[in-house]
Amino acid sequence: MSEVQLPEKTYSDTKTHILDVGYQLIARKGFTAVGLKEILDTAGIPKGSFYHYFESKEAFGEEIIEYYLFNHQKHIDTISKKQITTRQKLYEYFQYWYDSQKNVSSREKCLIVKLSGEVADSSDVMRKALAKTYQVIIDWLCEQIKAGWEDGSLTPKTDISAESLASRWYYTWLGASLVTKISQSDNPLSEVWQMMLSELGYD
Repeated sequence: MSEVQLPEKTYSDTKTHILDVGYQLIARKGFTAVGLKEILDTAGIPKGSFYHYFESKEAFGEEIIEYYLFNHQKHIDTISKKQITTRQKLYEYFQYWYDSQKNVSSREKCLIVKLSGEVADSSDVMRKALAKTYQVIIDWLCEQIKAGWEDGSLTPKTDISAESLASRWYYTWLGASLVTKISQSDNPLSEVWQMMLSELGYD
């Protein structure tokens, strides 16, 4: 199984600090609601430092999404390297999603969920960055499904491709995460988690 390749970029300490602060603010309040002054004040940096790394707030938003992907890829690569069955890898991945998103007061809310409903129509740059993130995760899920069918830890399906199944799983989880935010209830994610357990043969 091939490993997902990390983006060819590094983050300086100052840039990482700005991105970390921006991530926390935007994940909690949204991209539009967070002004540049709040980012600067919270990060404790002058405006010149911000513009040294980012041409605009929109460019900053694009980098935030890429930074999320950078860290998320490290997470899924760690799962990929574990000496466990593919079914267990998928279980770990979705269990983490469920556990980190089900608590409506959690500080670990997914930035992608937060931004997907907010910037798709207002920023083409950020929309494309989000679409790239979706596809990387779907591609990884597809690899796991194919590997699981090959190693026998997942029951092969003849009526759907691995690519289509990976997309359905991801879109379902993304949608449930959005509805959980809207309803302020964990029920949507709980329903999808039960569906996932059944899909993976844990029912």
